[in-house]
Amino acid sequence: MTPGRHGYMPNAGYVEARSAVADYLKTFNRQDFTADDVVMTAGACGALHVVFRTLLDPGQEVIIPAPYFVEYSNIIDTYQGTAVIVPTGPGFSLYLDVVEKALTERTKAVLINTPNNPTGKVYSEEELQGLADLLTRASEKIGSPVYLVSDEPYRKIVYDGIAVPSVFNVYRESLVVTSFSKDLSLPGERIGYAALNPEMTFRNVISRGMVISNRIGYVNAPALMQRAVARVLNESVDVRQYQKKRDMLCDALASYGYSFDRPQGAFYLFPRSLEKDDAAFVNVLKEENILTVPGRGFGCPGYFRIAYCVADEVIERALPGFERVSKRYR
Repeated sequence: MTPGRHGYMPNAGYVEARSAVADYLKTFNRQDFTADDVVMTAGACGALHVVFRTLLDPGQEVIIPAPYFVEYSNIIDTYQGTAVIVPTGPGFSLYLDVVEKALTERTKAVLINTPNNPTGKVYSEEELQGLADLLTRASEKIGSPVYLVSDEPYRKIVYDGIAVPSVFNVYRESLVVTSFSKDLSLPGERIGYAALNPEMTFRNVISRGMVISNRIGYVNAPALMQRAVARVLNESVDVRQYQKKRDMLCDALASYGYSFDRPQGAFYLFPRSLEKDDAAFVNVLKEENILTVPGRGFGCPGYFRIAYCVADEVIERALPGFERVSKRYR
C-alpha cells in the first residue's frame, strides 16, 4: 500500500479517478476532456446538488419534462430555484414547442433524464439536436447560457441495440450527471460524477464552482470507491437479464390489456392506469400484494410505475394478480 492512500484528497476527487473518467468520456464524445472537467460525487443525486448549487441564483427556473425523477423539484427548491414542469409528447418524446413556450428570461437550465426513470424512454439524437437548437436561440435572446443538464445513470442499460446519444456532441452549454449505482449494481456505495462540456462558454467558472459546491455539500465521494470505479469504467451488469425481465412483464401485461410504451432502457415500466385515479389503482394492485408507484409522483397522473429489477420469480408470481385486476376493470 502506497503511503498517503487514505489521506485528504482534492475537493473534486482523486486526480487518477477524474482522469480515468475524462479518458472514458473521450471514447464516445468529440471533446478533449481532462480531469478538470470532472467532479467525483456521492452518486448522481450528489452530482445534481453540485451542479444546481453552482448554476442557480434565487428565483431562476429549471425546465423539466414530465414524467421525471421524483427528487428533481426538491433539489432545485433547495437552491431557491423554481422547477417548471412541462409535458412530453407521444411516447414520452420531447415536446419542443412546449419547452419553447416555457422559456423565459429567468430560465437557467433544462434538466432531462435519459434513459428515463420512470418510462425507460431514450431521447433520440434528433430530439436532442432540436432541443440544443432551441436552447442556442434562447441563450442568444436572453444574453447568457441556458444550460442542458442530462441525468444518465441508466446510460448502459439499454435494449434492442439502442444507443444513447450524448448531449455533449449536440450542445456546448451542457453537463452530465451520473452514478455507478445502476450499471455496476452498486446502489449502496453512493459513487458517481458530474462532468461539464470542455467547450462551454464559462468553463473555468463553472468548474471552480462545482469543486467548491462539492466541498460544501458532500465533502468528497467515497475514497475507496473512486479508486475502484476508475478501473471498471467500460464494464456493466449483464443487460440481457433486465431485457428478459422487461419482455416477460411487457408480453404478459399487453396480453391482459394494459397499455404502455415498451421501455428502451432502464428497468421500469410505466403503463396507463386502468382508472383515472392512479393512486387508487395502485392500492387495488396492493390488494394483490403488488407494489407499484402512482404516476402523479413523477409529475404524470394517470400512469403507474413498475420496477422490474427483481428476481424472475417475483415477476412470475405477480402476473396472475395483474391479470385479475385487469379483469375487474373490464
